[in-house]
Amino acid sequence: MTDLLIRNLRPMGDAPTDMLIRAGRIEKLAPGIEAPEVPVEDAAGAIAIPGLVEAHTHLDKTLMGMGWYENSVGADLRAMIDNERAERRRLHHDPARQSMRHALALAGNGTTHIRSHVDVDTENGLAAIEGVLQTRDALRDVVDIEIVAFPQSGLMIRSGTAELLDRAMAMGADLVGGLDPCGIDRDPKGHLDTLFALAEKHGKGIDIHLHEGGQLGAFSMEMILERTRALGMKGKVAISHAFCLGMQDWNRTESLLEALADQDVAILTTGAPSREVPAIKRVLGAGIRMGAGCDGVLDTWNPWNRPDMLDRARIVAQKNNMRSDADLALALAVCSTGGADVMGVVGHGLASGCNADLAFLSGSTLAEAVATGGPVLLTLKGGRVTGRNGNSTREAP
Repeated sequence: MTDLLIRNLRPMGDAPTDMLIRAGRIEKLAPGIEAPEVPVEDAAGAIAIPGLVEAHTHLDKTLMGMGWYENSVGADLRAMIDNERAERRRLHHDPARQSMRHALALAGNGTTHIRSHVDVDTENGLAAIEGVLQTRDALRDVVDIEIVAFPQSGLMIRSGTAELLDRAMAMGADLVGGLDPCGIDRDPKGHLDTLFALAEKHGKGIDIHLHEGGQLGAFSMEMILERTRALGMKGKVAISHAFCLGMQDWNRTESLLEALADQDVAILTTGAPSREVPAIKRVLGAGIRMGAGCDGVLDTWNPWNRPDMLDRARIVAQKNNMRSDADLALALAVCSTGGADVMGVVGHGLASGCNADLAFLSGSTLAEAVATGGPVLLTLKGGRVTGRNGNSTREAP
């Protein structure tokens, strides 16, 4: 954390002003601040927003810097899972190096907080957890990283995975992860009982991938809600993707939204172009916390190399048919303060006393910043410059 005076910034696109940062926190916003002993940064009229929040990604998976990966598997979920598990070994994938590359790319693009699901399986063990833990420690002054211990290959169908998740939590993972209780494990009761027992044992929250669509996804979601209610886990559970909320049966989804709001279960979306997704306005209108993420980036699953939450705000807006300036600003908020709220980040804002975790965008308005898509001009973490013009100030390995 550091002291810094930023001149000529526009908070959320408002009139130009100055910002004084001391000990990593915003001390004052006012025109013409004088602080001769403090270093000065000229924002040149850039829009200042609270730092972008990558609330659903997979730092351990990326192949950045390893050359082009030829995907011969396609889009079948089970095939992609099995392929990736094998390819980690064949490619000599180093999760510490790769997660560092991914995290620094996000930081260069305005991200100050990351929630990453990290694979745990009986073939590769805890290697990915160990690697991302190294990255988290090495980048504490660059970006906050929250780790979800994630049974990507399945939990009940792979004996020994529950024990590995237990060890991952003891090593320092922040949340217990799950995946498609019906579609992958075909044992929703066993899957969810195991996850909630681990969460209770370690006093941690839960974040469950739910790709299951339609009525099957709704059934799994109701089982998650039942356990959340029965075990007193209100406010400690998130559901990622939640594609079932995008089904056309509005009466069914309305009842799910009411139940999610009642138990303060958060929703994390990627705005996936290939799937029906939760409608942002309906989710937020129900009083549900909502964040967003880029999911996997340039890995054995995806050829897309955009670790960029400003670009994700554009994707989310397009998927939700958002066109007005107010709607684009709302999509951006989901990718910033929305994710911070889901992650329980305290002091994420632009007011006096907030953390100086900030992103500076070009454009006359927030909507223009989303529509034009960057690059992010400046990233601050605790008042320290961590990114310029879409690039991290720290060299990647």
